[in-house]
Amino acid sequence: MTLDVDALMDRRRLKRQVHLWRMLAILLAVAAILAIGARAAIERRDYVARITVSGVIVEDRKRNKALDEAADDDDVKALIVVVNSPGGTVVGAEQLYARLRDVAKKKPVVVSMGTLATSAGYYIAVGADRIFAHEGTITASIGVIFQATDMTALLEKIGIRVEAIKSGPVKASPNPFEKTSPEARAVIDALVKDSFDQFLGLVRERRKLGDEQVKAIADGRVVTGRQAKALGLVDELGGEDEARAWLAREKKVARGLKVKDIDPKDSFEWSELFGGVFGWRRELGARLALDGLISLWHPALK
Repeated sequence: MTLDVDALMDRRRLKRQVHLWRMLAILLAVAAILAIGARAAIERRDYVARITVSGVIVEDRKRNKALDEAADDDDVKALIVVVNSPGGTVVGAEQLYARLRDVAKKKPVVVSMGTLATSAGYYIAVGADRIFAHEGTITASIGVIFQATDMTALLEKIGIRVEAIKSGPVKASPNPFEKTSPEARAVIDALVKDSFDQFLGLVRERRKLGDEQVKAIADGRVVTGRQAKALGLVDELGGEDEARAWLAREKKVARGLKVKDIDPKDSFEWSELFGGVFGWRRELGARLALDGLISLWHPALK
């Protein structure tokens, strides 16, 4: 009889222990769910997105995708675009400008210029609602060039002559193996003029410039941030702090919102590891490799 009582007591203790462990497991599960929810709430908090455009501007699908996602993300309350670029390809600039205008339809976009924002770098800047530049920023250089290599003198020296049979007089012109004909030059001139007219017209429209202001910049000159402010090419002198102040004042974007970089990056950036050693060579190579219709300021590479 005593054995039965002891067994019964053991069963009751075991049941209490099982019940206790079940309750503990439930509490841990609830705590985990709450922690995940709290983390998600933090991650989904409103923020200001920032993207940096540096170096030579080319077509960039990853960057375009990042901007598309920022445009559609309700948590992004504004976009800061940091520009430090000498320019790049016309199409690369057109694509990036179009993406910035898409974002601007849904939330304010500001540009903060760094050391350089010339040619295509300025082209993309006019896609913003507000442009900020430092006093010493080099900007403008509004224009387009079409460059090609002429190797005819070198080939003549080493005794090589290239013969080309073409379907038309301006086919494959210019090319490095023959002098550019007057007919081909006229075609290229028209191409450059058409692209330049589009660039200048965009600047006139976006910056609300008058004829005299347009005339002052139509020769492709570079200007400082101070000069750009006087010419109406930028809105204010300053950097990101001034941009945040304007967003808070004019667009009611709280100064306390966190800034989150949305630049697309690989899982491991070799460029960050070796950037100090090879960065200048990569930048120089990118400039020299550009061919055809470009909007780029590189005075040292004439």
